[in-house]
Amino acid sequence: MATTEFEHRLRGAALRVTKPRVAVLAAVRENPHADTDTIIQSVRSELDVSHQAVYDVLRALTTAGLLRRIQPTGSVARYEGRVGDNHHHVVCRSCGAIEDVDCAHGSAPCLTASDDHGYVIDEAEVVYWGLCPNCSTSSTTSRTP
Repeated sequence: MATTEFEHRLRGAALRVTKPRVAVLAAVRENPHADTDTIIQSVRSELDVSHQAVYDVLRALTTAGLLRRIQPTGSVARYEGRVGDNHHHVVCRSCGAIEDVDCAHGSAPCLTASDDHGYVIDEAEVVYWGLCPNCSTSSTTSRTP
């Protein structure tokens, strides 16, 4: 079923449907905010393709607007399939986990996350920075005598 959806999206973007393109879209869906190495490993578990082929597909899908490339400060490039909306990200300073955050509304939009996913947010610049629930819990626990 997902393959048919991916084929439809590729055709809608005027791209040929190829096994590597479908495999990359599937890998990104299975691994939200994945880095290139994770996507390459996922695709290569299904297909015999080169690293360069995956890089080329990522570039083509990003250019066509089917994927979004993000690169929080200090992080490698990551890819997501959530495109065409105005959303932001929250990034854990400790482990690098990333979650989507819908754009906040109100008198000071985007200064308060609509859903912080349990992160302790301490900075905002379209990307919210803080500690994820696991890291904030282990940080609190490690300070307990």
